[in-house]
Amino acid sequence: MKLNIAVAAALLLSAAVALPAAAQAPCTSSSWDVRHEVALFGSAAQALTAGTGRNAAPSIRAERLYDLRLMPQPQVRFAMAPGKAMLSDGAYAGLVKLKVAQPGSYRISVDVPFWIDVVAAGKELPTEDFTGLRGCSSGPRKLVQFVLPANEELLLQFSGATRAQLRMSVTKAPPALAHGHGSAPASP
Repeated sequence: MKLNIAVAAALLLSAAVALPAAAQAPCTSSSWDVRHEVALFGSAAQALTAGTGRNAAPSIRAERLYDLRLMPQPQVRFAMAPGKAMLSDGAYAGLVKLKVAQPGSYRISVDVPFWIDVVAAGKELPTEDFTGLRGCSSGPRKLVQFVLPANEELLLQFSGATRAQLRMSVTKAPPALAHGHGSAPASP
């Protein structure tokens, strides 16, 4: 009888511990380790309005969460045409500048699906990898990984957003994922 009570107590305890983990499962159900990005999305965001042109683009820093206000897409003058052609009716877009101190793989994480381009020295940087988190209401929904050069002004172009407000961050990718380990390459 004591054994049955001990087994029942252990099962109840393990179920109680599993409930919070299951509630966060959509936010960590990627083949990538996204715990850092999910934690960052749980912090206070800095409000910022995206620029409509390179000179009007505000600067952001890595390892911070931003609540970015976008503009109607027809008002944005992109440095390069977005990498994916899309309708501009009702879409939102914007530009921000970024400079990183160390070269390497970085993740741009966003809470809504839309297109992300990174422009460096007048050229579009290729996407290294990407992944998505379906059903993650408290963290990023999409993460796109790029290899970024150090100490160079980069222009992040957001386009095709279905709403004017988004949360975003830029984080250094963990070393184990520096050469991709996510979903198969396709459109970011």
